[in-house]
Amino acid sequence: MDWGDQFDDIERHTQWGLDLLEKYVKFVKERTEIEQAYAKQLRNLVKKYLPKRNTREDPESKFCQYQAFLQVVKELNDFAGQREVVAENLTTRICVELSKHGQELKQERKSHFQEGRRAQQQLENSFKQLENSKRKFERDCREAEKAMLAAEKLDQDLNATKADVEKAKQQANLRSHMAEESKNEYASFLQKFNRDQSQFYFLEMPQIFNKLQEMDERRTVRLKEGYGVFSETERQVMPIIGKCLDGMKAAADSVNEKNDSQVLIELHKSGFERPGDVDFEDFSQPINRTSSDSSLGTPRGTLDGRLDPRLPGKNKGKRWLFSKKNKLPPPPLSPVVSAPPPSSSSATNGPPSPKFTRDPLSYCLNEINKTVKPRIASFRSLKRGPVITEDFSHLPPEQRRKKLQQKIEERNRELQKEIDQRDALNKMKDVYQKTPQMGDPTSLEPKISETLSNIEKLRLEIQKYESWLVEAESRMLSNRPDNTLRYNHTRASEQPPWTPCGWSYPQKQPLTLSPYWSLSPDATHSDDSQDALNQPIYTEFDEDFEEDLASPIGTCVAMYQFEGSSEGTISMTEGEELSLMEEDKGDGWTRVRRSKGGEGYVPTSYLRVTLN
Repeated sequence: MDWGDQFDDIERHTQWGLDLLEKYVKFVKERTEIEQAYAKQLRNLVKKYLPKRNTREDPESKFCQYQAFLQVVKELNDFAGQREVVAENLTTRICVELSKHGQELKQERKSHFQEGRRAQQQLENSFKQLENSKRKFERDCREAEKAMLAAEKLDQDLNATKADVEKAKQQANLRSHMAEESKNEYASFLQKFNRDQSQFYFLEMPQIFNKLQEMDERRTVRLKEGYGVFSETERQVMPIIGKCLDGMKAAADSVNEKNDSQVLIELHKSGFERPGDVDFEDFSQPINRTSSDSSLGTPRGTLDGRLDPRLPGKNKGKRWLFSKKNKLPPPPLSPVVSAPPPSSSSATNGPPSPKFTRDPLSYCLNEINKTVKPRIASFRSLKRGPVITEDFSHLPPEQRRKKLQQKIEERNRELQKEIDQRDALNKMKDVYQKTPQMGDPTSLEPKISETLSNIEKLRLEIQKYESWLVEAESRMLSNRPDNTLRYNHTRASEQPPWTPCGWSYPQKQPLTLSPYWSLSPDATHSDDSQDALNQPIYTEFDEDFEEDLASPIGTCVAMYQFEGSSEGTISMTEGEELSLMEEDKGDGWTRVRRSKGGEGYVPTSYLRVTLN
């Protein structure tokens, strides 16, 4: 293989190297496009599942399982960021740099081959000059030889004149001189060609080949570095990706089912009492006693006709667990017929029965219909839901207290921001006053006035919410009987799951007739008074009267001494027996009565309670 073939092979090899470099750059570019599309899809996924507003206000944000989910989504967002870092590094360190280096190599390669082409062209030109001088020398030598032979021939010819002979000799000498000059020229061109050829093959072409070799080796080294960057870029983000994965694992480990159950309890704990048992109301007594003039039936209470002091207003304190029930309005009151004070005989046999002018069964059914209709109408109103008030009085006590505390904290944060803004504006105003060229101090007055107005508004709101909070806490601490007494006490250890202390069970309340009838024994039963006798006659008891009728629901023994120095409390000594008037409503206090008189609240944990 001659040098020309080697030059062409080197040219093909260097071109192949540049093509490989461009192919690798294209490969990395497509890889970065995949990484960017992957990161973009991950970002869209994170944006889709991350909440668009502040989650601190959502009740779901308090559950650790939801917090863990948000943490996983956030870690995935960081993971997407690392994929973007990979794409950016690959683009910068490989695509951009190698593309730039490839363009430089193309220019350098072009210059080297142009230099080699010039050297080849110079050598070819020198060779052509040599060939031309060689042919001229050959031609002049033949011409000189012919002239010499012609001169010798004329010299031997006897017929030739002396002038012809001299002329032939001069021509021969001229041709000989020209041949000698051609010989010298040929020798000169030959030396020049040999020199050029030696320089071409031993100096110029080796230098060009060395430059091309260096260029190709530099290209190979940069391609090698690009291969390394391809893997190193991925390796650099592995620690951060590992931290993202560790964060996801930590979020998974942070999920605590017990804690979430407790959070659910705290979120929905109302602080209401559980409702007591519903009394059995015997509607069959009026039917069984129609043959006598005695009372229609024993009022709801004890079987001997005496009113049970626990009954007044029993259903008024019902609270519901799974829905916010409104109080059922009492049936419409009928005119109360005044009755004389009961005698001893009436106290024994119960109040006198009304005199019926028609079948007692029809009378009872009529009373049931009259009682059921208003109750059904009242249930329709429950669908409209509670009216939301500014002081959150529509919420249960515990939820109201938490909501008010949350509002106070929010207003305090806003107040602190406004105060900081006010201070910053005042400092800026001072700066403007000291250096007027920086600004006009009067331009800040509207903003300062607005900030002061906002501060005053926020302080008023905080005072308002704090007053409502004090009211709510005072009601929880000094809660008085609400005409609801519990008959059965279920211990906290016996409660089923998802019924923490303080929750109430939903109970279906039967539709009943009111037992409080007051009829005059001397009432006449004319046609005009027939409808009045068929109407149930209700009486409302005053709160104080109901409290006077309340009797102890159990007994308790003081396990520790309590001074009872605050208002509403009562002192007790260790071992003292007390009457239990009202159980703990979830606030840690129990109302008791001393045997010598006097009622008040004592800590529940200081007592050993026994219910009737």
